Amino acid sequence: MADTTLEKTPPAGRVRRPRGAARRSTHTLRLRVSATLVALTVLAVLLVPPLVQLDQQSVDLGAKLLPPSWAHPFGTDDVGRDLLLRCVYGLRVSLLVGLVAALTATVIGTAVGATAGALGGWADRIVMRVVDAVASVPHLLLGIFIVAMFRPGVWPVVVSVALTHWLSTARIVRAEVLSLRSRPYIDAAVSGGASRWRVALRHLLPGVLPQAGLAAVLMVPHAMWHESALSFLGLGLPPHTASLGTLIQGARGSLLAGQWWPTLFPGLFLIIPTLAIAGLAGVWRERINPRRRSELTL
Repeated sequence: MADTTLEKTPPAGRVRRPRGAARRSTHTLRLRVSATLVALTVLAVLLVPPLVQLDQQSVDLGAKLLPPSWAHPFGTDDVGRDLLLRCVYGLRVSLLVGLVAALTATVIGTAVGATAGALGGWADRIVMRVVDAVASVPHLLLGIFIVAMFRPGVWPVVVSVALTHWLSTARIVRAEVLSLRSRPYIDAAVSGGASRWRVALRHLLPGVLPQAGLAAVLMVPHAMWHESALSFLGLGLPPHTASLGTLIQGARGSLLAGQWWPTLFPGLFLIIPTLAIAGLAGVWRERINPRRRSELTL
């Protein structure tokens, strides 16, 4: 009796890839592109300023608002300065503010969240009510208030961003601590006579570090945008100091006159590193989230 079961084969030239393989390929591509862009950003801000000096207050009206060319790949600004160098110097300032502010805010948020979650009870309720009270104030307005108390400069912006961006980290760390407190090994440590602070330092804190690190990475581009917003409003850095916010703010008149390059390139220098860092953070999130990781292998 002939076998009537026919094996279905895909048409020639059409090989269907498993869904898991396609996801892993997209995952790998995103990781490589994001890592390459972040590496180029870091190399640019580390190597270009020491090799090519830029006078922040120089004026060359004869080269005012020149379009992109071989001599000036990004053109020049409204006083004749090379826009490519200005963008690199501005990216260095914005990245410095983002990194320092993100690390400071992460340390504050981790300390507050871990303390609230480890103590529990009335101490947890009081700390979280304080967090909710601070979070009820728009962080941009609070940042403007903090910056206005100091002279324009980099460090007032760092303090402003750090003191307004630790709230989300505190909530994340507290939730993770509360989740870890229900684990069997925590009960075993407490039953064995370990003190509350020993349990917090030896077991709870190492458990929340991956989430805190992810929050710090995600906070870097947010802090860069916050610094750019303050500088755009004229409250961050002095006008002659190159930052992405001051470059965009100074190019408003040029954009209305039809010169697009003084606005486009600083904007790209802000958007591209943001997307690259967000891409790396997304890969990190998939690594530390078991449910997401299991979905990638299906």
